[in-house]
Amino acid sequence: MSTIPTPEQALQILEKYNKDDFHLHHAKTVSNVMGFFAKEYDPENVAFWETVGMLHDIDFELYPEQHCVKAVDILKEENIDDSVIHAVVSHGYGICSDVEPEKYMEKVLFAVDELTGLIGAAALMRPTGISDMEAKSVMKKFKDKKFAAGCSREVIARGAEMLGVELKDLMEKTIIAMRETQDK
Repeated sequence: MSTIPTPEQALQILEKYNKDDFHLHHAKTVSNVMGFFAKEYDPENVAFWETVGMLHDIDFELYPEQHCVKAVDILKEENIDDSVIHAVVSHGYGICSDVEPEKYMEKVLFAVDELTGLIGAAALMRPTGISDMEAKSVMKKFKDKKFAAGCSREVIARGAEMLGVELKDLMEKTIIAMRETQDK
């Protein structure tokens, strides 16, 4: 029988396949942001959202060229429930996966994955970090294609569109989520 791990169990599973501090930090950040969004949109399932956020890049460190493909094998081997697997794989929709985000939670993951990277990079450039960051400063970085070039602006914009929200509003909410959960 498959299981849905707790966020703490998901971290332990993630650490079996990821050793790099950058990847572990990114997973924790996305997990925390997912939990923040869940408190507003799906408060009964915060742990589920956090677990999906924690596991979303489980295969990326070992298999970057097969991202979201190897995740299926790894998560099945770990006996993870299909609902988690679908959510994890759907965050690569149109990039490395043909599994479309269907649930609101999956659309949030698609939207915030790249965005947390852009916001995190922008925070590193500021003496005060994320503590007083505003969406308008992230929008400036968003428009500079050379800044954090690995963060796909197209994916971020498509995520906001999937959610039916303005990009600036998504940035603002994600900044708040990162700020409020950074010490978690």
